[in-house]
Amino acid sequence: MTADITASSAADLSSALQSGELSSVDVTQAYLDRIAETDATIGAYLHVDAEAALAAAGAVDAARATGEELGPLAGVPLALKDVVVTEGVPTTSGSKILQGWRPPYDATLAARLKAAGTVLLGKTNMDEFAMGSSTENSAYQVTRNPWDTDRIPGGSSGGSSAAVAGGLAPWSIGTDTGGSIRQPAAVTGLVGHKPTYGSVSRYGLIAFSSSLDQAGPMTRTVLDAALLHEAIAGHDPLDSTSIDSPVPVLADAARRGAEGDLSGLKVGVVTELGGEGHADGYDAGVLARFAETVALLESLGAEVRQVSCPAFDLALPAYYLIAPSEASSNLARFDGVRYGVRVGDDGSRDLDEVMALTREQGFGPEVKRRIILGTYALSAGYYDAYYGQAQKVRTLITRDFTTAWDDVDVLVSPTSPTVAWSIGARVDDPIAMYAADLCTLPASLAGVPAISVPCGLSEGLPVGFQVMAPALADDRCYRVAAALEAAQDAARGHTFLAGMENTPS
Repeated sequence: MTADITASSAADLSSALQSGELSSVDVTQAYLDRIAETDATIGAYLHVDAEAALAAAGAVDAARATGEELGPLAGVPLALKDVVVTEGVPTTSGSKILQGWRPPYDATLAARLKAAGTVLLGKTNMDEFAMGSSTENSAYQVTRNPWDTDRIPGGSSGGSSAAVAGGLAPWSIGTDTGGSIRQPAAVTGLVGHKPTYGSVSRYGLIAFSSSLDQAGPMTRTVLDAALLHEAIAGHDPLDSTSIDSPVPVLADAARRGAEGDLSGLKVGVVTELGGEGHADGYDAGVLARFAETVALLESLGAEVRQVSCPAFDLALPAYYLIAPSEASSNLARFDGVRYGVRVGDDGSRDLDEVMALTREQGFGPEVKRRIILGTYALSAGYYDAYYGQAQKVRTLITRDFTTAWDDVDVLVSPTSPTVAWSIGARVDDPIAMYAADLCTLPASLAGVPAISVPCGLSEGLPVGFQVMAPALADDRCYRVAAALEAAQDAARGHTFLAGMENTPS
């Protein structure tokens, strides 16, 4: 029974809960058992509270038994990336500087999921302050890819991706600053969507880069992603960057897409993202799966053409000036005075010494590296040459997207240039690590929605296919992704994740 439950989609679990076929306690216990059996190997979670999860599940079952009208997500378990603030539940952002911190409030998206009746299984591991592409930068533990436990699960939302891919949660929330939902989804065979910037509240997300951070779903199916996305979307007056627009209708778009007809859809293949003359650094197997998936789009009725976006070639250096600059400002609040760890406060040191010691011991190497980069880029005499120029490049990238939308409905590319690499392979090579985000950075810098959907295997490991759409056209991402998912599942005769033979059990 446990195996059947943990292999189910969230949508199927929702249906079984609503029909009375399963109770929320049954489902929650199945996932807790799976976590107990396998997470010592995977390392997906930083915090699990089985007692609280079962109590929440029992409350949903009791409400359902009395005939109370509940929403479709009620009783379905969930994992949250540990960058999402949760009232009374440890929230560390993967950093020692916040070790043991229990927030006094919920992030808006956490509050919305709680109101929807979801059951929190726990908080998942991540690269410290979301800075990384492999989850090896966590201050607490290394998370492993369930497809091959000698490989990384992507980052920075690697705990969330490993939890879902390994059957330790039916779905999860990740955050995406430069690709931290899409890249881990790609290398673990999941669906991961970065919503339009501002369409999901950032209130209560521990900030890395305020103009880029965005929370979104990481799931096994496109429909699951759409359902979870709808639950967290919508305007929030507590977030000054929140877009005041209606909650998008996404599940219907996914269901329509699954019918498989993409007639009339114009698809642009981005030349600069793995196209001719831009294939350096891309695995041959990744490019092969990408080409096959583009051909599949054509077979579904889409019109495919090549689209050049020249400024995309500059996305990587621009991002690694903008994001660290904003991080150097955001992380200044972690001083050992107001909350979190405090080091050296024995009465013999002044405040500046305590703050310096706290940051020295509390921040990890990658966080320090980015703070230094960002502080330098913002310093007098260098601001215009670095941060200012990077913002100009960001404008050029946005213009390339705008020009492309005149000719096509969506843009597509590989999600990650490579499959998951071996743990430790890039730890000492920051440039190689940063290159994992080559394909995901443009959408982040422009604030447009983008989704990664599995598109087959290379070297026996998952490959992701990225679909990008104009701002607030998230439904297009879901429509195209669902069409591809349905067509590939039909061709294989089973769902993609049914092929996971290496998951620890």
